[in-house]
Amino acid sequence: MEPLLLHPDPAPPALAQALDLAGYPWKAAATADVAARVEPEDGWAGAIVCAHEDPEDAFALCRTLRKRDLPLEPLLLLVAGHQLADLELREDLFDDFCLWPFQPRELEARLKHLFWRTGRGTRPELVEYGPLVLNLETYQAAISGRPLDLTYMEYELLKFLATHPGKVFTRETLLSRVWGYEYYGGARTVDVHVRRLRAKLGNEHEQLIQTVRSVGYRFGQSRWSI
Repeated sequence: MEPLLLHPDPAPPALAQALDLAGYPWKAAATADVAARVEPEDGWAGAIVCAHEDPEDAFALCRTLRKRDLPLEPLLLLVAGHQLADLELREDLFDDFCLWPFQPRELEARLKHLFWRTGRGTRPELVEYGPLVLNLETYQAAISGRPLDLTYMEYELLKFLATHPGKVFTRETLLSRVWGYEYYGGARTVDVHVRRLRAKLGNEHEQLIQTVRSVGYRFGQSRWSI
Protein backbone atom coordinates (compact mmCIF):
# COMPACT_ATOMS: atom_id res chain seq x y z
CA MET A 1 0.00 0.00 0.00
CA GLU A 2 1.03 3.63 -0.44
CA PRO A 3 2.26 5.48 2.65
CA LEU A 4 0.05 7.44 5.01
CA LEU A 5 0.63 11.17 5.40
CA LEU A 6 1.41 12.08 9.02
CA HIS A 7 1.31 15.50 10.59
CA PRO A 8 3.25 17.04 12.31
CA ASP A 9 6.88 16.47 11.41
CA PRO A 10 8.57 14.90 13.26
CA ALA A 11 5.75 12.47 13.96
CA PRO A 12 5.00 11.73 17.64
CA PRO A 13 7.17 8.72 18.60
CA ALA A 14 4.22 6.74 20.00
CA LEU A 15 2.30 7.15 16.75
CA ALA A 16 5.30 6.30 14.58
CA GLN A 17 5.97 3.15 16.61
CA ALA A 18 2.34 2.02 16.50
CA LEU A 19 2.18 2.40 12.72
CA ASP A 20 5.54 0.68 12.22
CA LEU A 21 4.48 -2.30 14.33
CA ALA A 22 1.17 -2.52 12.49
CA GLY A 23 2.98 -2.41 9.15
CA TYR A 24 1.55 0.85 7.80
CA PRO A 25 4.13 2.82 5.79
CA TRP A 26 4.10 6.57 6.43
CA LYS A 27 5.81 9.88 5.75
CA ALA A 28 5.61 12.97 7.94
CA ALA A 29 5.08 16.49 6.65
CA ALA A 30 4.98 19.78 8.54
CA THR A 31 2.98 21.74 5.95
CA ALA A 32 0.64 21.22 3.02
CA ASP A 33 3.38 22.37 0.62
CA VAL A 34 5.77 19.73 1.92
CA ALA A 35 3.01 17.11 1.74
CA ALA A 36 2.43 17.97 -1.92
CA ARG A 37 6.15 17.89 -2.68
CA VAL A 38 6.79 14.44 -1.17
CA GLU A 39 3.49 12.86 -2.21
CA PRO A 40 3.99 9.43 -3.85
CA GLU A 41 3.24 9.06 -7.55
CA ASP A 42 0.09 7.05 -6.81
CA GLY A 43 -1.02 9.42 -4.06
CA TRP A 44 -1.31 9.06 -0.31
CA ALA A 45 -3.14 6.08 1.16
CA GLY A 46 -4.71 8.49 3.64
CA ALA A 47 -3.68 10.89 6.38
CA ILE A 48 -3.35 10.99 10.16
CA VAL A 49 -3.33 14.51 11.54
CA CYS A 50 -2.48 15.18 15.19
CA ALA A 51 -4.45 18.15 16.51
CA HIS A 52 -3.88 17.69 20.23
CA GLU A 53 -0.92 20.13 20.45
CA ASP A 54 -1.47 22.71 17.68
CA PRO A 55 -5.13 22.45 16.60
CA GLU A 56 -5.21 25.53 14.37
CA ASP A 57 -2.22 24.36 12.35
CA ALA A 58 -3.70 20.84 12.14
CA PHE A 59 -7.13 22.01 11.00
CA ALA A 60 -5.58 24.35 8.44
CA LEU A 61 -3.81 21.36 6.92
CA CYS A 62 -7.05 19.37 6.94
CA ARG A 63 -8.83 22.18 5.03
CA THR A 64 -6.11 22.20 2.38
CA LEU A 65 -6.22 18.41 2.01
CA ARG A 66 -10.00 18.49 1.61
CA LYS A 67 -9.91 21.27 -1.03
CA ARG A 68 -7.67 19.34 -3.41
CA ASP A 69 -9.01 18.33 -6.81
CA LEU A 70 -9.11 14.83 -5.37
CA PRO A 71 -9.76 15.34 -1.64
CA LEU A 72 -7.46 13.23 0.48
CA GLU A 73 -9.27 10.46 2.30
CA PRO A 74 -9.48 8.72 4.60
CA LEU A 75 -8.35 11.32 7.12
CA LEU A 76 -8.04 10.33 10.76
CA LEU A 77 -7.79 13.07 13.37
CA LEU A 78 -6.08 12.64 16.74
CA VAL A 79 -7.50 15.03 19.33
CA ALA A 80 -7.36 15.67 23.07
CA GLY A 81 -10.42 15.12 25.21
CA HIS A 82 -11.10 18.83 25.73
CA GLN A 83 -11.37 19.32 21.94
CA LEU A 84 -14.36 17.02 21.46
CA ALA A 85 -16.92 19.81 21.81
CA ASP A 86 -15.38 21.64 18.84
CA LEU A 87 -15.44 18.68 16.44
CA GLU A 88 -19.10 19.13 15.46
CA LEU A 89 -18.16 22.38 13.74
CA ARG A 90 -15.39 20.67 11.76
CA GLU A 91 -17.00 17.38 10.71
CA ASP A 92 -16.30 18.05 7.05
CA LEU A 93 -12.54 18.10 7.71
CA PHE A 94 -12.06 14.47 8.81
CA ASP A 95 -13.52 10.99 8.41
CA ASP A 96 -12.95 9.71 11.94
CA PHE A 97 -11.13 10.71 15.10
CA CYS A 98 -9.23 9.05 17.92
CA LEU A 99 -8.49 10.42 21.37
CA TRP A 100 -4.93 11.26 22.39
CA PRO A 101 -3.25 9.49 24.11
CA PHE A 102 -4.45 6.67 21.90
CA GLN A 103 -4.52 2.90 22.29
CA PRO A 104 -2.64 1.13 19.45
CA ARG A 105 -5.39 -1.48 19.01
CA GLU A 106 -8.05 1.22 18.71
CA LEU A 107 -5.95 3.13 16.20
CA GLU A 108 -5.51 -0.02 14.08
CA ALA A 109 -9.22 -0.79 14.27
CA ARG A 110 -10.19 2.70 13.14
CA LEU A 111 -7.69 2.64 10.27
CA LYS A 112 -8.93 -0.77 9.16
CA HIS A 113 -12.52 0.46 9.20
CA LEU A 114 -11.66 3.61 7.27
CA PHE A 115 -9.81 1.68 4.58
CA TRP A 116 -12.70 -0.75 4.28
CA ARG A 117 -15.21 2.10 4.06
CA THR A 118 -13.32 4.07 1.42
CA GLY A 119 -11.94 1.07 -0.46
CA ARG A 120 -8.42 2.47 -0.28
CA GLY A 121 -5.36 0.61 0.90
CA THR A 122 -5.09 -2.88 2.29
CA ARG A 123 -4.38 -4.17 5.76
CA PRO A 124 -0.86 -5.51 6.25
CA GLU A 125 -0.56 -9.28 6.48
CA LEU A 126 -0.55 -10.03 10.19
CA VAL A 127 -0.53 -13.10 12.40
CA GLU A 128 -2.39 -12.40 15.63
CA TYR A 129 -2.83 -14.65 18.65
CA GLY A 130 -4.09 -13.00 21.80
CA PRO A 131 -1.59 -10.27 22.71
CA LEU A 132 0.95 -11.41 20.08
CA VAL A 133 1.14 -9.69 16.69
CA LEU A 134 3.54 -10.66 13.89
CA ASN A 135 3.81 -8.47 10.82
CA LEU A 136 4.77 -10.76 7.94
CA GLU A 137 5.67 -7.87 5.65
CA THR A 138 8.08 -6.04 7.96
CA TYR A 139 9.34 -8.95 10.10
CA GLN A 140 8.32 -7.10 13.24
CA ALA A 141 6.70 -8.60 16.30
CA ALA A 142 5.05 -7.21 19.42
CA ILE A 143 3.47 -8.63 22.56
CA SER A 144 0.80 -6.48 24.25
CA GLY A 145 2.06 -3.54 22.18
CA ARG A 146 5.68 -4.05 23.29
CA PRO A 147 8.15 -4.58 20.40
CA LEU A 148 10.11 -7.83 20.48
CA ASP A 149 13.77 -7.76 19.49
CA LEU A 150 14.05 -11.10 17.69
CA THR A 151 16.78 -12.64 15.57
CA TYR A 152 15.83 -13.92 12.14
CA MET A 153 15.52 -17.55 13.27
CA GLU A 154 13.69 -16.62 16.48
CA TYR A 155 11.16 -14.78 14.33
CA GLU A 156 10.86 -17.67 11.89
CA LEU A 157 10.30 -20.17 14.70
CA LEU A 158 7.72 -17.96 16.41
CA LYS A 159 5.96 -17.35 13.10
CA PHE A 160 5.77 -21.06 12.34
CA LEU A 161 4.41 -21.91 15.78
CA ALA A 162 1.94 -19.01 15.84
CA THR A 163 0.49 -19.99 12.46
CA HIS A 164 -0.23 -23.50 13.81
CA PRO A 165 -1.77 -22.82 17.23
CA GLY A 166 -2.64 -25.85 19.35
CA LYS A 167 -0.61 -28.28 17.23
CA VAL A 168 2.29 -30.22 18.75
CA PHE A 169 5.56 -30.42 16.82
CA THR A 170 8.56 -32.59 17.58
CA ARG A 171 11.98 -30.99 17.69
CA GLU A 172 12.93 -32.87 14.52
CA THR A 173 9.88 -31.53 12.69
CA LEU A 174 10.65 -27.98 13.78
CA LEU A 175 14.24 -28.36 12.60
CA SER A 176 13.13 -29.48 9.16
CA ARG A 177 10.26 -27.01 8.78
CA VAL A 178 11.95 -23.91 10.20
CA TRP A 179 15.68 -24.44 9.68
CA GLY A 180 15.34 -26.59 6.57
CA TYR A 181 16.33 -30.10 5.60
CA GLU A 182 19.91 -29.06 4.89
CA TYR A 183 20.46 -27.87 8.46
CA TYR A 184 22.63 -30.30 10.41
CA GLY A 185 22.19 -28.85 13.90
CA GLY A 186 20.79 -31.06 16.64
CA ALA A 187 17.51 -30.90 18.50
CA ARG A 188 19.17 -28.73 21.15
CA THR A 189 19.05 -25.87 18.63
CA VAL A 190 15.26 -25.85 19.00
CA ASP A 191 15.45 -25.91 22.79
CA VAL A 192 17.83 -22.94 22.86
CA HIS A 193 15.64 -20.87 20.56
CA VAL A 194 12.49 -21.72 22.52
CA ARG A 195 14.20 -20.69 25.75
CA ARG A 196 15.25 -17.37 24.20
CA LEU A 197 11.76 -16.74 22.83
CA ARG A 198 10.18 -17.38 26.20
CA ALA A 199 12.59 -14.97 27.84
CA LYS A 200 11.72 -12.27 25.31
CA LEU A 201 7.99 -12.89 25.63
CA GLY A 202 8.36 -12.28 29.36
CA ASN A 203 7.01 -14.05 32.41
CA GLU A 204 3.43 -13.06 31.66
CA HIS A 205 3.41 -14.60 28.18
CA GLU A 206 6.13 -17.27 28.19
CA GLN A 207 3.50 -20.02 28.42
CA LEU A 208 2.36 -19.22 24.89
CA ILE A 209 5.02 -21.79 23.97
CA GLN A 210 4.33 -24.95 25.95
CA THR A 211 6.49 -28.03 26.37
CA VAL A 212 4.69 -31.30 25.67
CA ARG A 213 6.62 -33.91 27.61
CA SER A 214 8.38 -36.57 25.52
CA VAL A 215 7.03 -35.02 22.32
CA GLY A 216 8.02 -31.41 21.62
CA TYR A 217 6.40 -27.99 21.69
CA ARG A 218 2.97 -26.48 21.20
CA PHE A 219 2.01 -22.85 20.69
CA GLY A 220 -1.14 -21.65 22.41
CA GLN A 221 -3.97 -23.80 23.63
CA SER A 222 -5.22 -27.01 22.09
CA ARG A 223 -8.95 -26.97 21.40
CA TRP A 224 -9.13 -29.95 23.78
CA SER A 225 -7.67 -27.97 26.69
CA ILE A 226 -9.93 -27.56 29.71
